[in-house]
Amino acid sequence: MHNLEESLNYRIKKNDLLLKGIGVSPGIIIGKTFLFDTNEIEVSAILLNTEAAINQEIKGLKQALIKSKQQLLKLKRKLEHMKHKEAYYIIDAQILIIEDRLLIENIITTIKEKKIDAASAVKNTTRGLSKIFDNLGDEYLKERKTDIDYIGERIVANILGRKQQATSTIKEKSIIVAHNLSPADTANLDVGVVMGFVTNVGGKTSHTAIMARALKIPSVVGLKKVTKETKSGDTIIVDGTLGVVIIRPTAKTLQKYYKKKQKYDLLGKELFKHKDLPAETPDGFHVKLLANIELVEELPSVLEYGAEGIGLYRTEFLYLNRKELPSEEEHFKIYKKVIKKIFPHPVTIRTIDLGGDKFLSHIDLADEMNPIMGLRAIRLCLKEVNIFKTQLRAILRASAFGEIKVLFPMISGMEEILQIKEILDESKNELTKESIPFNPHIKIGIMIEIPSAATIADLLAKEVDFFSIGTNDLIQYTLAIDRVNEHVSYLYNPLHPAVIRLIKTIVEAAHSNGIEVAICGEMAGEPLYLPLLLGLGINQLSMNPLCILRIKKMLRAITCSESHGIVKALDQFKTGVEMENFMKHEMKKRFPEEFVSTNL
Repeated sequence: MHNLEESLNYRIKKNDLLLKGIGVSPGIIIGKTFLFDTNEIEVSAILLNTEAAINQEIKGLKQALIKSKQQLLKLKRKLEHMKHKEAYYIIDAQILIIEDRLLIENIITTIKEKKIDAASAVKNTTRGLSKIFDNLGDEYLKERKTDIDYIGERIVANILGRKQQATSTIKEKSIIVAHNLSPADTANLDVGVVMGFVTNVGGKTSHTAIMARALKIPSVVGLKKVTKETKSGDTIIVDGTLGVVIIRPTAKTLQKYYKKKQKYDLLGKELFKHKDLPAETPDGFHVKLLANIELVEELPSVLEYGAEGIGLYRTEFLYLNRKELPSEEEHFKIYKKVIKKIFPHPVTIRTIDLGGDKFLSHIDLADEMNPIMGLRAIRLCLKEVNIFKTQLRAILRASAFGEIKVLFPMISGMEEILQIKEILDESKNELTKESIPFNPHIKIGIMIEIPSAATIADLLAKEVDFFSIGTNDLIQYTLAIDRVNEHVSYLYNPLHPAVIRLIKTIVEAAHSNGIEVAICGEMAGEPLYLPLLLGLGINQLSMNPLCILRIKKMLRAITCSESHGIVKALDQFKTGVEMENFMKHEMKKRFPEEFVSTNL
């Protein structure tokens, strides 16, 4: 077969059926499938002809909402006696969705105005919300749609009086194949029986993925049609590291994967030996390895994989799918919980990056022709100062309980920084007058993700305590491409010479002014780019917690001198493709066990 990473959705050779998805929990497993029925409940709209019929449907909806909440509360009580706190937090979030007044009002309005049955009204409403999430540019926010879908299906099942299949009924050692799995499904898994799972839908940051990592079972999601390509009892190989599933493998493929599994298991044990070792090169250059998180339930993995703190804590989830804005107290309680859990390590909280391709249902924003470059992130905060100050006051209050840094996104120029500092000072003065403790010397940083900020980095560095380079957006804006647009996504290249030059400019400007630079985009957790970032002088790398041990192991094996040599050698190339080929060659030479061929 072709290289797995270059495969299309699937390729067939002999009896092998290879599907390419998204690996969300690493490892390799080989076993028999169990087809788990989680397909969407199909409903056909029933038109209501009388007021009495409409009222009866609304009554049925309310009963289904109560029943759905009771089911989740029952599961939550069960989980209190289990060690998987991740599921406990996720179910809390799903209960809030069921209780959401805006959601309930929208469903009732749909029943009344369209004169359709409750099940169809729930479908219409949740599908509308799912479409909004589908259009979000941020992967972390986009994956929250799975909660909406799951809650919608649970409510519909209860309206129709249908029982949902439980994973706890699986008794034989197997690999689950499903359209999707909810946190409730995954929380009920018996890991002594269920070896792993694969699903049609989902992404790296979905709650299903978070649970898979918590349970430490290899899993692949986003396979699109795996439920149609297999049946219960099929032999299947799941490679949760590469995001590959092989259905009905040949004897030759099985033999090769058994050997690969042995090798992977040994490498996995080897990685954890590096957990408590310092993240520094053999010639003594220390790089802080930090975690990117969005949800409280991700905190256990931050500690488990040896992160030195949180380098990017996204806060957008606080504002989504709700009628009222979050209060200062809500912000404060969550930030305090995070900082106390991570103490004594630092937590960098990014202020809200909403607007544009994201949304705030309770703020009346005009439609924009080009929302990605419109009123979003810091621009929205500086327009809606009260919302901004609510978050800033909460962050300041939480700073009394540990080391918190505050990070401001989408900075384009000096004017924004000066306005931010003025509002921050106002918030500090207010708290002082109210005798509320906070750290008056809290460090502030800015995300460098717009080319204008990169080119005047020398000026901006004089006003802040640190830089954090958001490579995902920096690459998009520099190359003028939308990386989620299938027609131009092929142009997204972290090794484009323009991108490397901008990162170099940012680092030199920061170091000249005595401040550190972090990378918090996907480049940080990708081993291929490690020597480049080391050679450019990056001080901190913030990534998905799962990536930390692998990066640390490689960091401890490559010197700064080698990395500088690699960066210098890149000057001879004119295209990103040439640079990528060179980097792959260099890394395979230095780390053959990490960059092994994936050909079957």
